[in-house]
Amino acid sequence: MLAVCIKSENLKIRRSYIWLAFLFIPVVPAVMGTQNYLNNLGMLKNEWYSLWTQVTLFYTDFFFAPLVAIYCSYLWRLENQNKNRHLLLTAPVKACDIFLGKLAVIIRITLLTQLWIFALYLIAGKLARLPGFPPPLLFLYIARGCLGGIAVAAVQLLISMQLRSFAAPVAIACIGSITGFLASNSRFAVYYPYSLMVVGMNANKSEDMLSGNGAVFFISCLAYLTLSCTAAILLLKRQDVKA
Repeated sequence: MLAVCIKSENLKIRRSYIWLAFLFIPVVPAVMGTQNYLNNLGMLKNEWYSLWTQVTLFYTDFFFAPLVAIYCSYLWRLENQNKNRHLLLTAPVKACDIFLGKLAVIIRITLLTQLWIFALYLIAGKLARLPGFPPPLLFLYIARGCLGGIAVAAVQLLISMQLRSFAAPVAIACIGSITGFLASNSRFAVYYPYSLMVVGMNANKSEDMLSGNGAVFFISCLAYLTLSCTAAILLLKRQDVKA
């Protein structure tokens, strides 16, 4: 049944406008980061790595969480209208399959978003006439960003499930981005969900923000994913009873 739920969610987004958000919103931090890099060549001398710090500064701190919130709100949009939630919960589908089906689709889009921002980064680097290719270490950062992104996506999917407004979860994600940026410079960064993307991708830092904390970062990502799924499934089951 989980496979059926995933297929259904994939059909829902096949021709949806979230792909426009997927394509164009990451372009904004890529352009802003590249422009910031070009305007500060006197200070940013590490070429590909310096460009990475600037692109990820805008992407992880201000754009990623709201973008994922748009994805999540869209997936719950139909169910949040009228009495469609009750119709869904009275269908012969387990609550865990409903949420995990949506989560699987959100994870896929999140990973695609990561690949897209990396492609934009490569394009920006070539347009900025940087020599060669990015250092291999950046592939580790993009992989860690995927883990942090999945944790944020799970939290946002839970929020979108509970708040039936499309805009409210996006607003929460915007606030989360700002607070995540502030927390990313503290020792609590690896414990706060909206900072995980920042520290994972090592945004705007020359040294590794996870030096010595890699295991804690991985556990924190896994914990937010697990807790969000557990809470969502329990809440859906309670709603099923009330329906």
